[in-house]
Amino acid sequence: MAQLAASIVSHDEEFKRQVAAILRGCGVPIGIVEDRRTGTEAAGPDIVVIDIRADASSGMAAIERLRAGHPTVALFAIAGAAEPDLILQAMRAGANEFFPWTANGTQPRSVEEAFHGAVRRTATRHAAASAGARQPCVTNVFLGAKGGAGTTTVAVNCAVEIARLTKRPTAILDLKPSLGEVALFLGVRPRFTVLDAIENLHRLDREFLRELMARHKSELDILAGSEQFDRPNQQDATAIEELLRVLSRLYDYIVIDAGNMINSAAASALYAADAIFLVTNPDVPSIRNAQRLVDRIRQLGAGSERVKILLNRVSDQSLIAPKQIETALGYGIHQQFSSDYRTVSTALNSGVPLALANHSDLAAQFSSFTRQMLGVHQEDAKAEPEKRRAFLGLL
Repeated sequence: MAQLAASIVSHDEEFKRQVAAILRGCGVPIGIVEDRRTGTEAAGPDIVVIDIRADASSGMAAIERLRAGHPTVALFAIAGAAEPDLILQAMRAGANEFFPWTANGTQPRSVEEAFHGAVRRTATRHAAASAGARQPCVTNVFLGAKGGAGTTTVAVNCAVEIARLTKRPTAILDLKPSLGEVALFLGVRPRFTVLDAIENLHRLDREFLRELMARHKSELDILAGSEQFDRPNQQDATAIEELLRVLSRLYDYIVIDAGNMINSAAASALYAADAIFLVTNPDVPSIRNAQRLVDRIRQLGAGSERVKILLNRVSDQSLIAPKQIETALGYGIHQQFSSDYRTVSTALNSGVPLALANHSDLAAQFSSFTRQMLGVHQEDAKAEPEKRRAFLGLL
């Protein structure tokens, strides 16, 4: 699903925060962008919300200007009351939707549902308009229930398999501050990090991104994690959303290693995600943390219906049965990966992911998981072993 971008035109910061929360709660991947210029690969927003509560005449003029300059953008007008004359003026000016807004900021459920319906209609039109063009970017976010759950291992092997199987532009983004290990797992020494991207949004076109991304032998592009402990931080959240939006226009697949904490940067990734893969282990601390993360995703309105549980390091010695885990989390287990410390450790130390250099059961599980994600059936890939051996000869 292609991520939508929304801009909110208002001088009221609390109003902007409340509208952003409603937008993000509609179940459609959506990013909130600032009204500023970015690189040439960044197009304008798909939705613009215009606050006309305080000054209706200026609001109408803004709607007219936006409609004249952006014929296809969805314009949502928000006023203090649903007055018939005001609704008519807004529609004549070019607004697609009109919503009343209560003064205390707590909106009736009917208003929120109407807002969500308008966003979903916009997403449908956007998808229809994109039909026949390049396929919409698919963004998969991997979030760990705790440190050491195996999140990076799963994310890296999934990304390599996507790049290998699809032969389509694929990128992996490391959002963990300072301690990100994506580049290390892939045996790559990057020159630049995610901070270089978000600090140069005004230059972020295809050529500049090519300089920032490290290229793996599998043709996977890597945007390495920050080397600073305190960044990305809350002040970088908007820039992360804009970065993801630009990447979605350049890549068919994006894989994000979001670490094991839902900070502002991770939240930006969750809002943009088509699927959120929560990686947990069959132990009490992991399951407890997974419950808390699921609750937090719901609180953020980041699309809890997109959450899929990945149970990693499963063995015959696991004391908690999968059914118990499913009951505790309220989700079925999407995929299980077996525990194989020696194999994973060897791959990490060599800098060659299992997806390329190993024929273990775990490597087969990663391949099966990725094929399921891509909708590639096993019968479509009978020649893969020979192709893989040919690839390994190049390493």
